[in-house]
Amino acid sequence: MDLSLTLIAELLALGLVAGFLAGLLGIGGGMLMVPFLTIILGQRGVPAGAAVKMAIATSMATIMFTSISSVRAHHKKGAVRWDLVRGMAPGIVAGGLLAGAGAFALIKGQALALFFALFVGFSATQMLRNRQPAPSRQMPGLGGQAAAGTGIGFLSGLVGAGGGFVSVPFMTWCNVPIHHAVATSAALGFPIALANTVGYVVGGWNLPAELPGALGYLYLPALLVIATASVSMAPLGARTAHAMNVAQLKKVFALLLYLLAGYMLWKGLTA
Repeated sequence: MDLSLTLIAELLALGLVAGFLAGLLGIGGGMLMVPFLTIILGQRGVPAGAAVKMAIATSMATIMFTSISSVRAHHKKGAVRWDLVRGMAPGIVAGGLLAGAGAFALIKGQALALFFALFVGFSATQMLRNRQPAPSRQMPGLGGQAAAGTGIGFLSGLVGAGGGFVSVPFMTWCNVPIHHAVATSAALGFPIALANTVGYVVGGWNLPAELPGALGYLYLPALLVIATASVSMAPLGARTAHAMNVAQLKKVFALLLYLLAGYMLWKGLTA
């Protein structure tokens, strides 16, 4: 597939929106990129199962870049809980490598699409319910944080997202304020993306390229264009997040997840 002007325009638009959402919601933009990259690749002749896997892997790789851009803006606001990043990062790396280099290659693309839809829909419901956590509940100790990180890294690798769809609800459930949870999730996006991307490269090393420019599950031209665009928009999203109130931020997060879950559910059922 040639990198046509139409394709470049589509990828640039996707990168700009994904970058803004990465800063706004701490989700790395993957929840948006996976469905739209699946559409873009499918329209250009990639089989449905392979398109889902390539979209997930390419989306995750872009998060390495958007995370750095987004977290810088959040750090300037003093919102990143670096103690939680240090506690959860080792587990995240382990879970990400396990998913990217192992489970991802074994699971069919249609099954991944269904899993994406169901888990994201569940995350959105939990966010919209807005149940107040027990006042005494706090983040677990280092062992609990490492265990939570392992689960977040593994799930993120299966759906190609930066982990915010799990880590933000988890941290708010433990009485971490929403703005701190979003900022910390943005910081966790880098180890999640790095570990899973290494796993995807290892797991897909011997696969035939579906498209010119593909490296296993990664579609490098899309990675280049989307990452360039998204990095420029992530700081704006982060500044916007700090100007919004908690209720608005939770509603935006949940409604976005519902829309994307619905599309991927349809994709998984009809593929």
